[in-house]
Amino acid sequence: MATSPGPLPTPVVSVAWLREALGREDRRPVVLDVRWTLRPPPRNAKERKAAAREDPPGLVEHEAGHIPGAVYVDLDTELAGPPGPAGRHPLPDPDVLEETVQRAGADDDSEIVLYDGGDGMASARAWWVLRWAGLHPGQVAVLDGGWPAWTAAGGEVATTSGGVRRPGGLRLTAGSMPVLTAEDAAGVAADEGGVLLDGRAAERFRGETEPLDPIAGHVPGAANMPAASLIADGHWRDPDDAAAILRPLVEEAGSVGAYCGSGVSAAMLVLGLEHAGLRPPEDPAGLYVGSWSHWCGTGRPVETGEGAG
Repeated sequence: MATSPGPLPTPVVSVAWLREALGREDRRPVVLDVRWTLRPPPRNAKERKAAAREDPPGLVEHEAGHIPGAVYVDLDTELAGPPGPAGRHPLPDPDVLEETVQRAGADDDSEIVLYDGGDGMASARAWWVLRWAGLHPGQVAVLDGGWPAWTAAGGEVATTSGGVRRPGGLRLTAGSMPVLTAEDAAGVAADEGGVLLDGRAAERFRGETEPLDPIAGHVPGAANMPAASLIADGHWRDPDDAAAILRPLVEEAGSVGAYCGSGVSAAMLVLGLEHAGLRPPEDPAGLYVGSWSHWCGTGRPVETGEGAG
């Protein structure tokens, strides 16, 4: 179990903060490169074999250049379980996740900073998964602006692994963030005192298009809150701006849940609510990890149009 929370100032840290922290003589943060590209799921055995032979796009990007000392982590295989009936990005195997963070050199008192390609999705998923796995709020944060912000600020770029890394001893205990089942999500959406936020783009929410899953629409009673709206000019909105966007939907809610296509961008909503000061770290919004990729395969009701909110 993770102990001794580190002094990370917020769940979103700046490039300046990270550069200073990496310059410490000791207790430097562990940096994980979680760059990732959403790709349509393979439609047949031939496409599955082809996908298995390809390196993840994020790994290719990592090898071309990364923050010195950063370790690449693959969202599809290390921050999620295999796709299937539970959704396209179900919960990861805790043992695989523990091996991943130990490979990166993380110990029980390590601070971990996550960065992606700048859209916030993969780093938020990684943040949520590590919080779910027992890391304290002060131990894990996302890098504001991700890789583009790092390079724009003149951050040093490495193209080698930096040698053999000492394995860390961080032990994880799953279950530290609220996980919603389909029944839970339906209940939050139907509850007069609750709100279920759908983090997908508006046209997917309304059911006008569905590029990834077999059925278009949304969970009945859900409210659309595109997670991408929390990013402006390549950076997380500051807490006040994020609160101005989120507050009208959640300020009267007793229970708040979030979902998206497969439990990736919805993690941005959970993080955003904490970043905005609208949900405290000890009472975060629940995440429906299976999200729409699970819901639409269960035979449950589907709603189209504007929905709640």
